[in-house]
Amino acid sequence: MAIKDWPADERPREKLLQAGAAALSDAELLAIFLRTGVTGISAVDLARKLLADFGGLRALLEADHHTFCQQHGLGTAKFVQLQAVLEMSRRHLESTLTRGNAFTDAATTRLYLQRQLRHFPHEVFACLFLDTRHRLISFEPLFRGTIDGASVYPREVVKQALKHNAAAVIFAHNHPSGVAEPSQSDIQITKRLRSALELVDIRVLDHIIVGDAETTSLAELGHC
Repeated sequence: MAIKDWPADERPREKLLQAGAAALSDAELLAIFLRTGVTGISAVDLARKLLADFGGLRALLEADHHTFCQQHGLGTAKFVQLQAVLEMSRRHLESTLTRGNAFTDAATTRLYLQRQLRHFPHEVFACLFLDTRHRLISFEPLFRGTIDGASVYPREVVKQALKHNAAAVIFAHNHPSGVAEPSQSDIQITKRLRSALELVDIRVLDHIIVGDAETTSLAELGHC
C-alpha cells in the first residue's frame, strides 16, 4: 500500500506536522528525506531496509559516496542532499554557540563536541578557547592519532590559547572505539595541560571524552 493510502495520522509528513519531528522513528524521518520509495516498496519500507542494511541511522549518515550509492534507491543526488542537510545541522548547532553565547550549558557543549568529533576514525584532540565569560572564541582540532603523553604538547596548547587571548579552555577528544571511559593517559594529560596553563592564568574547565553515543566529563570525575 502506498503511503498516500495510509491513515493521515500514520503518514510521516502529517505525523511530523501534528506531533513534531521528535515523535517520528528513524525510519519515518528517513522516509521524509527519501520522499519516494522504489517499485513495489514504499518510502518507509525502503527506509527500514536501508537502516537494517547499514546497521543504523548513524552508519547511513556517515557512509562515503561509494558505499551510499551502492544501495538500491540511493544515488549521487541523494548523497549530495544528505551532505547538505548534515552540514546545515552542524552550522545551526554552531550558530547557537557563537561568541555571543556562553558555554555554561553542559548538555549543549557535549552535543557540540559530539557533532565535531564523533565521526573521526582516529583520535582527535581539540580545544574550545573561551573568553572571560566563557563565550566561544574558537574551536580547534590540535592533535590527531593516538592520544597519549607523547602526542599532545602542552607548549602548543599554551601557544594557541595565548594567540586567542583565551581566559579558559575546554579540552575534548574522541575514542573511536565508541567507549567514553577515560584512560589513565587521559587523566595524566589533563593534569599536565592544566599545570602548564595555570602558569599563564588560563583555566581548564573540563576535558570531555567523546564516545559513540555518550560523553564523559573529567571535571565531573574530579580530574579538572
